[in-house]
Amino acid sequence: MFDTHNPNSSDFYIRPVFSFRDKVRRLLWNISWAIFCKWTPNPLHAWRIWVLRKFGAKLGEQNFIYPTCKIWAPWLLKTEDVVTIGPGVEIYNPGGVYLKHHSILSQDAYLCGATHNYNSIEFTYIKKEIMLEPYVWICAKAIVLPGVHCGEGSVLGAGTITSKDLLPWMVYAGNPAKPVRERHNFLESGILQK
Repeated sequence: MFDTHNPNSSDFYIRPVFSFRDKVRRLLWNISWAIFCKWTPNPLHAWRIWVLRKFGAKLGEQNFIYPTCKIWAPWLLKTEDVVTIGPGVEIYNPGGVYLKHHSILSQDAYLCGATHNYNSIEFTYIKKEIMLEPYVWICAKAIVLPGVHCGEGSVLGAGTITSKDLLPWMVYAGNPAKPVRERHNFLESGILQK
């Protein structure tokens, strides 16, 4: 029988996943975001980018990061140029998140970069990187689960959930996500380039 009052207990469900140092770092980050960013007007993207960079985020130029988004660990966030992290977006990124140029996370989208092995008595914590290629659009309230790679130009429709990689220039909808139509690849015409 597990002893829930004993910190040395072998009950893996009560053991901390993250170190004390990591918890303090994230606490300082959350306090800083609340004080310096969460209340700021939407157009002050440059200010929020500056604050995120001070906490280790590697961000490209001309990003649009809204004040009501929630980024779990900015030091594990990397973006290229012209990336949008919209209002209410939540990025839970213990495995890292990489958003390539011209990718968009619409309002209330959720990137979930970790899970647990529910088949193990240890309930092992599993973290995986999420990557969005250029011109990916994650629509409102859509959910991207751990380890997903969204191919260039793919679209995850509103409220759609994916645990599998998205093919380039494909539109997905439903729960679970299923391809519903191809997206016109406007890059093939050569009119629009990075």
